[in-house]
Amino acid sequence: MTESALENQESSFARGSNVIKRFLKTLPSTPGVYRMLDKNEQVLYVGKAKNLKNRVSSYTKITGQSSRILRMVSLTYAMEFVSTHTEVEALLLEANLIKKLKPRYNIILRDDKSFPYILITGDHDWPQITKHRGARNRKGEYFGPFASAGAVNDTLATFQRLFPLRSCSDSDFNTRTRPCLQYQIKRCSAPCVGRISEEDYKVIVDEARSFLSGKSHAIQQQLADRMQTASDNLDFELAAVLRDRLKAMAHIQAKQTINLPNIDEADVIAAHQEGGQTCVQVFFIRSGQNLGNRAHYPSHTKEEGPEEVLGAFIGQFYDTHPAPKNIWVSHTPSEVTLLSEALSVRAEKKIEISTPKRGPKREMLDHALLNARGALERKLAENASQKRLLEAVGKLFEMEKAPQRIEVYDNSHIQGSHQVGALIVAGPEGFEKKSYRKFNIKDKDLAPGDDYGMMREVLSRRFSRLQKEDPDRIGEGSGSREQWPDLVLIDGGLGQLSAALEVFNNLDIQDVKLAGIAKGPDRHAGRERFFLPGKSPFSLPQNDPTLYFLQRLRDEVHNYAITTHRAKRSKAIGKSPLDEIPGIGGKRKKALLNHFGSAKGVLDAALADLESVEGISKKLAKQIHDYLHE
Repeated sequence: MTESALENQESSFARGSNVIKRFLKTLPSTPGVYRMLDKNEQVLYVGKAKNLKNRVSSYTKITGQSSRILRMVSLTYAMEFVSTHTEVEALLLEANLIKKLKPRYNIILRDDKSFPYILITGDHDWPQITKHRGARNRKGEYFGPFASAGAVNDTLATFQRLFPLRSCSDSDFNTRTRPCLQYQIKRCSAPCVGRISEEDYKVIVDEARSFLSGKSHAIQQQLADRMQTASDNLDFELAAVLRDRLKAMAHIQAKQTINLPNIDEADVIAAHQEGGQTCVQVFFIRSGQNLGNRAHYPSHTKEEGPEEVLGAFIGQFYDTHPAPKNIWVSHTPSEVTLLSEALSVRAEKKIEISTPKRGPKREMLDHALLNARGALERKLAENASQKRLLEAVGKLFEMEKAPQRIEVYDNSHIQGSHQVGALIVAGPEGFEKKSYRKFNIKDKDLAPGDDYGMMREVLSRRFSRLQKEDPDRIGEGSGSREQWPDLVLIDGGLGQLSAALEVFNNLDIQDVKLAGIAKGPDRHAGRERFFLPGKSPFSLPQNDPTLYFLQRLRDEVHNYAITTHRAKRSKAIGKSPLDEIPGIGGKRKKALLNHFGSAKGVLDAALADLESVEGISKKLAKQIHDYLHE
């Protein structure tokens, strides 16, 4: 760092430090959570403290601070505080706020998807077995979590051969008059049409419940004994059915590659660091069985070690997922005792976080570490490949450096109807699906099918908003603020590019690169032509990796635009004129449709006919009639 740069940093730190000192005068010496804000009131950092005054005062000293802390204090213009009764409450609130606000200087768990479960319902006389994701509000027993929807689907497909329980919805069950296909392929016992008694069905439900609770060997022995008895009694048909169920059980057990029969429930969490990144691998052990694993890649600076990353990860991960009794970790997290206490308070049971040193538990942890290392190596290799492609794109489009954020735009419509615009985003880690956007075209003066006008509207709305929300272009990593692109790629030729250039000129945007990609003669893939403002169109060799990459971007936005358009069109097809009438809810709409047979029948009805419908008063009937005949 040059001398002038060092002086600037010290000056900025002094300003930020003075901001913090002003708050110290009124801060209590109690537990709580603090937030550091930049000049645009965006959250930079969320932290918790046992003693707010002592913790916050530590930021005012320049000596002994990491470069990350120095930068953070330099950007601080304000602070916010929340006092709590205990440090445990502060830790829980901190994890919740980090997940919600995603401050740029915190370690952030980016993948916060819910995990699927297997549910045996408890709100019907004939319990249903099904996959469940989300809040566990429905009455019944939940088994899991499973690492992915695919793991649940595979397990259920085999499981239903073993325990032929119904998977249909309650409404389907109540309206069946004959067995469905599931019965024909022996994956359901058809309780809907009385092919099994309620007593026998409950036996299968109890067996399924026991199997999912880890008592598979006992169930296996019971089935084997029943098969032998059936065979001895010359009931070979029943024996064959039981044999098939035993085979299905063996198939499920074979998939449980790691078994810890003495462990009721545990999560195995291992972290591996390399190249400034961390992979956290989580294995789910329930009822002694391995229910799969998932890799996570928390966002953090290179200065944080695995202990700090795991501490932040566990706090955020179990903010939305129920914690098991045991959590085994490869590295002891920061403040592990406090973390265990906080999870115990949230789960209302004792949660133990430990690092096994030997035995089967350690073997399981080593296995998770091996998976974390392999997953991170693959990701780094993919990122290196992506980096080379981005560098090639930067060179192709005459940019000073490789783009870190590429936005690709396309439109979709059918003869001018249901017009939509679409935006997809790509960067060093591939497609950023959370940043995808769709635009319903609002300009009523546009001629149907005016692609250029649609492109102008989409880009005007997008970049006008960016200029308003982030004029200083510091959006990266700062909470909900969106990032400015380095490159905007338009799916289209010179006309679309000219429309985009017009928008950029109107908004005085000069430092975002614009380019267009259009299919060649006869829309032949591989003969694409590229357009840059003020340059002649050009093409790339058909085997050029950069061409393949740009084709993928174009295909992605094209597919996203078409999917968005189809969804809008399907929704419009299902709309009824009755939906827009004030005072007409679902019940009255149903009454009108039942009485007149269709929306057209309601439209053609006389005022007296409308008044005769149950639930429709004279006043409402006139309102409906007037609205439909305006």
